[in-house]
Amino acid sequence: MTESNSSKTLKAFVPYLDEFLLYLATQNYSEETIYNYQRDLKTIEDFLTTENKRFTDLDKSLINQFKVYLVSRDRKEPTTGLTAGHRLGPGTVNRNLSSLRTYLKYMIDLDRPVPVPPDAIKMVKTDKKHGQVAELSELIKLIESPSQLEKNELVGLRNRAMLEVLLASGMRISELISMNKNQIDATGRIFIKGKGRKERFVYLTPRALHWVNQYLTRRPEAVPALWVPYRGLSAGKTIRRVSPNYLQAKIKEYREKLRINVPTSAHSLRHGFATYLAESGANPAAIQVLLGHESLDTTTRYVHASDKFAEETHHKYHPVK
Repeated sequence: MTESNSSKTLKAFVPYLDEFLLYLATQNYSEETIYNYQRDLKTIEDFLTTENKRFTDLDKSLINQFKVYLVSRDRKEPTTGLTAGHRLGPGTVNRNLSSLRTYLKYMIDLDRPVPVPPDAIKMVKTDKKHGQVAELSELIKLIESPSQLEKNELVGLRNRAMLEVLLASGMRISELISMNKNQIDATGRIFIKGKGRKERFVYLTPRALHWVNQYLTRRPEAVPALWVPYRGLSAGKTIRRVSPNYLQAKIKEYREKLRINVPTSAHSLRHGFATYLAESGANPAAIQVLLGHESLDTTTRYVHASDKFAEETHHKYHPVK
């Protein structure tokens, strides 16, 4: 790992940073996860710099000030150093606090002094919102829309195949983007490495497999990456993949053109996959395996039945008629 100037500065505020990041790598954390930890610790450095404090000055009071800093529009973006101009949501705040906790636990495991115990860092309260998922008919219109809305036939075919796979399998967008062609077998079973490098199988519906096969007949044969941009291809070789930002922007564009008023993203297709499986009577434990969740509690929090299904369940099963 190349040591940047910001990393050198950060070590003055977060001791043994490089050792911590190396430890994460030896524990088989993904590059993206390691980057997220480094970014979050850079946010702590920015806060300490603003307050003219050192890492050893951290205490409960300073942690509370850090929470205020995280929701301030005046905080610095760790990647650019520019003023953020927007507030962080409670989930992102808690991720930053969790990164600090993990780092402190690492220090304790090595018998190194810490300015504040990890358990003293309390998470902020998050709103428990009822998850909203577009109606199944709307999600189907969404995944079909690239065929009609894209002027370039190849782009429409590729984008439709990608959306079909998301709704059919429930995989994460990061898992989709990183796919290689050889991960799909002839039956539509896909072997993927998910979050935390956990391995699992997901499955395509016959419909989704049809669209993937249609796409495979039109994409460059020699390229191992499954989802590739058509620009910049040379002699059938590319190291580029379709980016997550591109796909998210396209989903937003399709949703707006279809006038689907429920906010919908790649994650919404994963959410919809789980929700409509549950509504059809799927076993929660099976949904847990398909989603790649370590805990069933995560799955039960994740799967929200639609209002319509909740109403039908109430009318059908309430003991007092």
